[in-house]
Amino acid sequence: MAIQRIASKWEKTIILRQKELIRAYIPETRKYTFEHLKEMIDIHGLVYVKPDRGTYGNGVMSIEPWCDELEPESPVQYKLRFGIQSELYPALEELHAAVSERIDKKFYLIQKGITLLTFRRRKFDIRALVQKTPQKTWETTGFIGRVAAQQKIITNYHGGGSVMPIEELLSPYLEAKEYLQLYKEMKQVGILAAAQLTRKFPNLKEIGLDIAIDEQFKIWILEVNTLPALFPFKKLQNKDIYKKIHRYAVAYGRLKK
Repeated sequence: MAIQRIASKWEKTIILRQKELIRAYIPETRKYTFEHLKEMIDIHGLVYVKPDRGTYGNGVMSIEPWCDELEPESPVQYKLRFGIQSELYPALEELHAAVSERIDKKFYLIQKGITLLTFRRRKFDIRALVQKTPQKTWETTGFIGRVAAQQKIITNYHGGGSVMPIEELLSPYLEAKEYLQLYKEMKQVGILAAAQLTRKFPNLKEIGLDIAIDEQFKIWILEVNTLPALFPFKKLQNKDIYKKIHRYAVAYGRLKK
């Protein structure tokens, strides 16, 4: 039986939001339109615009109101960021026109922006790997921190980001007891998300959760990938983690022995 994959971020979001226990972890997400952009900016300030289908962070943009700190009386502008580039627009209508040109009628989503924690002034998020065990249950088998390249808005390894153990990234922020509590919650969130998606897609065997931790140490599910990369977990110092990941992936047919 082939391992099931789901390309549409919107479809996965809808399914996850049907489960009350998971809903609180999902940032508000809508289909991209000018009306939704205006409303989301008014509510959240920072928002992210991303393609419904796509990998490696390609096509992701951020938008936020922008004031010149040196001229606090100057009118609010809107800042569009993509890659390491940024552009300022005096009106949201002009920014929307620029975004519309970039997305070229493709289906895009707009999501509440989460202010990520940083490591040496670089943003980071966490990839959680959740796999079907040989006993057919779900287990969150590994975590890896993903640190954005300088000035980039995405943390993806293919976008120049680097991988680090989550203990190193979170230890400046959390005491040991707080870290353990957060760790357990992330493991549980992974299992809940996988189980919920399996209700619609019974042949799922693995998912990768992109998890953000905000400044209040709240967990957010930014995205779910149903073809998660396994190789970054080889970089972890604890080699037992990748051994288990590999063993499970062999059991459900992703990898050969």
